[in-house]
Amino acid sequence: MNIDLSYLVDTMKHLIETPSPVGYYDAIKPVIESYAAELGHAVTYDNRDTAYITVEGRDTSKTVCVSAHADTLGFMVRGINSDGTLRLRAVGGINFANVEGENVTVHTRGGKTYTGMLVCAHHSAHAFDDAKTMERNENTVFVLLDQPAKTAEAVRALGIRNGDYVAIVPRFTVTDNGYIKCRFIDDKAAMACSFAALKYMAENGLKPKYNTVFAFSFYEEIGLGGIYVPAEISEYVAVDIAILGPDSDGSEQTVTICAKDASMPYDYALTNRLIAAAERAGCGYAVDLFYRYGSDASQAIKGGNNLRAAAFGMGVYSSHGVERAHMEGIENTVKLMLSYVLEG
Repeated sequence: MNIDLSYLVDTMKHLIETPSPVGYYDAIKPVIESYAAELGHAVTYDNRDTAYITVEGRDTSKTVCVSAHADTLGFMVRGINSDGTLRLRAVGGINFANVEGENVTVHTRGGKTYTGMLVCAHHSAHAFDDAKTMERNENTVFVLLDQPAKTAEAVRALGIRNGDYVAIVPRFTVTDNGYIKCRFIDDKAAMACSFAALKYMAENGLKPKYNTVFAFSFYEEIGLGGIYVPAEISEYVAVDIAILGPDSDGSEQTVTICAKDASMPYDYALTNRLIAAAERAGCGYAVDLFYRYGSDASQAIKGGNNLRAAAFGMGVYSSHGVERAHMEGIENTVKLMLSYVLEG
């Protein structure tokens, strides 16, 4: 399979740089629709704004789903301090210890945007004795706006209110030898893999084996992305990051098939078929168990849907922080996706 790697990188960058913290879908829905339209597909939505691209299969008696979540970690404004800084509540599993100093964008519900940065209340060792030791959490890390607004009243005059979204600037970087470094590889890289797979099928005149739904959910980071699944879907495969840790056989260069996450083993037969698909595609792969991890596939089972569930994805270092992956692992993820979709 000759995957268009330039398209894959460009699409990944565009998706990663489009803000979409949990539940904030206004900016990225038009991007999804644009990529789909370029490949000849329409996008439909359910009432939870999950995006679906449906591709007819050679065999229409069965429908499978390949899901990559579109939501990322982020914040909401929960209050305005007297000095004009913003108090925050995390949406998703933010680690406050690794966000200090990051640039952010505040998205108001009135459609305005403002830049700022995340700072600790005791931000400088030159001014505070405990600047190095103060715990970084939602009570000590604030947004310092790039505005001369030094009172709560001045900030409110800008149109900023409680409930506004705050998105972290991801800092997308590609090294000469193929490493991707930025926030939100989880799970924008998997979204890019889906579009690369759709592009490959379109350019080669290929149809999937079965009716295939490419899904993009907006609530995975809070454990609700796959709770609802359209009734016609009998197999649900989540494409998400693969965790690298002490017990991992996977790497940044491989695609990892998840045999079990924090709450359940994935379907035995479907997982075996993914292993066979990886062998068939000739891609570097591993099989691992993921600790403190869940996906839309396990949530689909918890939601009571009558389906088989499985998961795979590219190996990612430093999950939920400034993450790192490698183009080889991302390419292998596209190849496994295509092998599964085209041959079952």
